[in-house]
Amino acid sequence: MTVVEAKRSDLSAFLRTRRERITPEMVDLVPGSRRRTPGLRREEVAQLAGVGVTWYTWLEQGRPINASTQVLDAIARTLRLDPAERQHLYRLAGHAELPVPVDSGQVTPEMRAILDRLGDMPACVSNSRCDVLAWNAGYAALFPELVAAPEGERNSLWQVCVNPRPVTELVELCQELARAVAVFRGAYSRHADDPCWQDFVRRLCAESATFARLWARQDVAEPGPRVKRYRHVEHGPLSFSTTSLTAGPEIRMIVYTPTDEATRSVVDKLVRSAM
Repeated sequence: MTVVEAKRSDLSAFLRTRRERITPEMVDLVPGSRRRTPGLRREEVAQLAGVGVTWYTWLEQGRPINASTQVLDAIARTLRLDPAERQHLYRLAGHAELPVPVDSGQVTPEMRAILDRLGDMPACVSNSRCDVLAWNAGYAALFPELVAAPEGERNSLWQVCVNPRPVTELVELCQELARAVAVFRGAYSRHADDPCWQDFVRRLCAESATFARLWARQDVAEPGPRVKRYRHVEHGPLSFSTTSLTAGPEIRMIVYTPTDEATRSVVDKLVRSAM
């Protein structure tokens, strides 16, 4: 399958899953009976978006047709896509900006100095593929398996999906992993023609049935601040507010700020014991 064919296949699956989540009641249509599939029918989406039924059917089937931005806007409004989903739709339909390469060499001495000076706040520098490129002592103390992993697996998404018993485990694992995969898919659409990204997805699907299931859902999201709760194998519950600071087109610094004194104390203890 070529890159273009893969994008058409993804576009088909994405439109279908977004259509199936919109009920007739949500768009003021009479529900009716004999609905064999959830959500709206194709002809209903076409009618609401003001496009031809045949044309929309071909688009959802992934046929090689060109969709204008005006038509994509109408479909996005009809399917109630959020900003991340709208951007994802445009990329799959061939209206994306040129891919920005992921450069793992963009960790500057200034970034490393900031990491080291963050003190009791664990932090790392990551690219949009979730590869962890640099980290401080607090981050290494919390996630020792990740920083010790070989380069191809020194990836936060890979570790959450593949490592069954980490030292520091997410409490709301299902919820956080679903969001992480959705954010990753948003980034993937900018790099769908990159063999490294393609290989990473293939390997992760093969290693993790959970990732493969979430990947097939076609969900997409933008990164943003989060409060994440963890459980350390020795020290119990931990809570952090995570903040992403953009350091380049594809590089960000992620800072874990303890939300309570107990978490701050555990981080201090872990860093001291690692010295």
